[in-house]
Amino acid sequence: MQGFEGRPGRRAVLLGAAALLVGPPAHAASDPYAGSPFRRLTDAEWRRRLPPEAYAILRREDTERPGSSPLLNEKRPGTYHCLGCDLPLFRSAWKYESGTGWPSFHTALPGAFGFKTDWLIGVPRTEYHCARCLGHHGHRFNDGPRPTGQRYCNNGFALRFRPA
Repeated sequence: MQGFEGRPGRRAVLLGAAALLVGPPAHAASDPYAGSPFRRLTDAEWRRRLPPEAYAILRREDTERPGSSPLLNEKRPGTYHCLGCDLPLFRSAWKYESGTGWPSFHTALPGAFGFKTDWLIGVPRTEYHCARCLGHHGHRFNDGPRPTGQRYCNNGFALRFRPA
């Protein structure tokens, strides 16, 4: 946010001052992955490490086309991991057919994700990111089955399946 003659604009100065007053998020001190080497990778390094579809999703918060993920019909027992950093995210027993065209799960492993509110389409949605590498995975909705009533609607190209 540049202002007149290359100096920071008033908005940038005000936002910076507000950030100093507020300080880091409350969860920052208790973040077990704060020192993760995955958080220090550059954009160019991520681009080299990931297939193009996964890069667009994990690093640019893109969304795959519904029905395009090969993991959509995966039925074997196992665990779903983050393709970016291999952190375990979901157990196969928690996967269900949501009819949306994306792999869906009613439960995630504890501590696997961080959450934020996404307003991209004009209504609030709960977006979730891998706790270790901060890669975008999808959105969580409150229209899932029992026992949680939640639906983690995940981009399949952001996942790696490890059979049991």
